[in-house]
Amino acid sequence: MFGMLVSVSGCQAQDATSDSFITENGTEINIFCIKHGSVRMQIGGKWLYVDPVGKGAQPVTDYSVLPKADVILITHEHGDHLDPDAIEQLTKEGTQIIANTSSQQKLGRGEAMNVGDVREIGDGVTVKAVAAYNSTEGRQNFHPKGRDNGYLITVDGFVIYVAGDTEDIPEMKELPSGIDVAFLPCNQPYTMTPEQLAAAAGVIRPKVLFPYHYGNTDMQQVLKLLEGSGVDVRIRQ
Repeated sequence: MFGMLVSVSGCQAQDATSDSFITENGTEINIFCIKHGSVRMQIGGKWLYVDPVGKGAQPVTDYSVLPKADVILITHEHGDHLDPDAIEQLTKEGTQIIANTSSQQKLGRGEAMNVGDVREIGDGVTVKAVAAYNSTEGRQNFHPKGRDNGYLITVDGFVIYVAGDTEDIPEMKELPSGIDVAFLPCNQPYTMTPEQLAAAAGVIRPKVLFPYHYGNTDMQQVLKLLEGSGVDVRIRQ
């Protein structure tokens, strides 16, 4: 099952606001939206960060005041997703850093995962790398096929899909049914238009959807397109 919303206010880097969920085995998951493509999650007693960025996306985030990471996932090498300084601020002894191959090479540390790879990152917690790329003619150079990762994080059967920078690609049809939480980007022309996001949501059918990485895109378009879909759409800052 999935949990109830704790607060509807926007998430900030030092904010305690989160969206909370409980897995069938009783593990608590707290999700904090930091900004842009940066997200942090408390899974049980451990902290997982996705694409933590300090200065590469506004507002500047000071990660030194946030909990140290047990796991850091990097989707791709762009400066608004890969920030060595932020990673250094979050790293402690034993921090597991996982990235797509090009990001791992740029960072010079951590473990590379390719699409299809699965890793255990904790008791009952796994991460799987999935495809993320631009498919529209003239956009493929932004995020070429085969380079970047999205991630499926599974906790006691509770599935969180962080899509990374992607469009509504055919591989989404291969994602597992019953995704509990999905993060889908909406930042044309680099990721999806509102129409593409709605189409992607129609394919994967998440219980809860966080549109993210949306820049100046009008999120009311997404809400209108998904009205009556049964998807719980949650807009965060």
